[in-house]
Amino acid sequence: MIVDYAEVVEAFIEDGQETRYLKGKVELRQGDIFMYCDTAVIFENDVQAVGNVIIQQSDSLTIFADSLSYVGADRKADLFGDVVLLNKEQKLFTNRLNYNLNTKVAKYFTGATLTNGDTKLISKRGYYYVNTDLAYFKDSVVVVDPEFSLRTDTLKFETKTRKAIFLGPTLINQNDAKIYCESGFYEIENKTAEFTGNAQYLSGKQQATADKITYDGATKKIDMVGNAKYKDGDKNATADKIVYDESTGKTDLIGNAYYKGPDQEVKSNSILYDAESGSIKTEGRSTINNDPQFLVANNVDFNNQTKSGIANGDVVWTDTSSNISIASETIDYKNENHIVAYGDRPLLNSMIEDDSFFMRSDTLISLTATHPVFMDSIITYKIRKDSITIDSTITEKIAVDSVVARTLLAYENVSIFKSDLQAICDSLVYDEKDSIFWFYNDPIIWSDTSQFSADTIAMQMKEGRIDRIFLYNNSLIINSTDEKYFNQIKGKFITAFFEENELRRMKVEGNAESVYYALDDDKAYMGVNKTICSDMLLYFGNNEVETIKFFAEPKSTMFPMQQAKHEALKLPGFNWSPKKRPLSIADL
Repeated sequence: MIVDYAEVVEAFIEDGQETRYLKGKVELRQGDIFMYCDTAVIFENDVQAVGNVIIQQSDSLTIFADSLSYVGADRKADLFGDVVLLNKEQKLFTNRLNYNLNTKVAKYFTGATLTNGDTKLISKRGYYYVNTDLAYFKDSVVVVDPEFSLRTDTLKFETKTRKAIFLGPTLINQNDAKIYCESGFYEIENKTAEFTGNAQYLSGKQQATADKITYDGATKKIDMVGNAKYKDGDKNATADKIVYDESTGKTDLIGNAYYKGPDQEVKSNSILYDAESGSIKTEGRSTINNDPQFLVANNVDFNNQTKSGIANGDVVWTDTSSNISIASETIDYKNENHIVAYGDRPLLNSMIEDDSFFMRSDTLISLTATHPVFMDSIITYKIRKDSITIDSTITEKIAVDSVVARTLLAYENVSIFKSDLQAICDSLVYDEKDSIFWFYNDPIIWSDTSQFSADTIAMQMKEGRIDRIFLYNNSLIINSTDEKYFNQIKGKFITAFFEENELRRMKVEGNAESVYYALDDDKAYMGVNKTICSDMLLYFGNNEVETIKFFAEPKSTMFPMQQAKHEALKLPGFNWSPKKRPLSIADL
């Protein structure tokens, strides 16, 4: 050890060994190491120093202490008191520090604080590698930064890049967010982080877990990868990967995506959820459960606030409350009570009389509305007449309840198939409230061997069965079992009455005409009867005419089969159309 300066120097030799005592502005040197203190005792190359101790090594490292014990052979120093290690921008504060000047490694075991810019790192034990700009902190580690605070058991810190690497259970607080992990890193300079090992995120009502959570402070995006789960109040989401944008409030679920809100459940390959607008966008085969409504499509864009959106690609919409489903290329949600299906001729499927009912058209519209339910209320009031008080009553209808009813609209090229009923028309309206189908523009209905046609047709349902069919203007019913001879009924208005799904009565009003082929007991044709009258009433059994009543001066002519001109007997507007009749779902 070389003494460069001291105000007082005393030397003692004992057993051939020299001990030097130095006082006052002591300056010492060993290789590239410089020491300064108030008082020093030197034995060979070992130094005991007290008062304003300073060690300098190279241009960047300086250590301050109250006292020092230095072993020259090993170039190791133990520093005590208010110890401060300065290395470039880093400052390490402790009350006892062990520093190896060969390896440039500082150790402490009684607590220390490292400052790096605006960041403070505190722990009970630690290692600081000056040469490699690395620090290891152990036991009750605390990191304080303007952007976050951190607590952990073990931490590795790259002082040059300002990168904190978590080596044990770690809790991070950042503004209103909390993050827990057991491994990962945080780059303070560029505000990016990766959290692994039971990674968890909490911010207000927002909670997230994943195999890995990454955070980008520049973009304000949080990526959750592997078994990702996200919760925001009563909203839950899971996916292979979840990306949350703090600045926009948007959440992107990628791979096996699942979202459940208070009134909605969504499954898809990917889901984009916007918390601010309440919109949900999906890509890939998607299922949306909005009980009692279900939707399956290739992609969906839906706004929960406006209840509007659009679904595309092999769309299947189902309402279990009405037992209705619609398959279409596109379904447009105007609102929660108004949907429009179009593209690839939408197909409606429902159940009537425990039998599937199918309807297809260019466009299908479903509307639901709440209707009041009324009951009669008798109100008693008093009136005076000729000085006499008389009780009187009136009956008023008051609303006692409400019911949600659906209206279906179909237009252009409408076709219907049911095992015992088929129909075509240009447009159709079905009102669930009064259970009536309205067929418009050249409608035709087929039931068994009968064909119904008119300018407009109404079909009344009762308890899931056909109750009545109303034909308005140019009404014509044709019946044939062999498609050679045709029974015909024509009139201005025709009402067909059904019981147990069989035609039982038929009422014809205005300009009534009928052509009826009579059969003998062996079902052989006997002749054909043509009748003209004002009105007629027909009674049926086993789908055959049993009795006909004619009203207002009927004129009837009976023709033997050999003399009958069958083509001439076809009534005006005769339109027997078996080729137009859908015989299966494939024909729709």
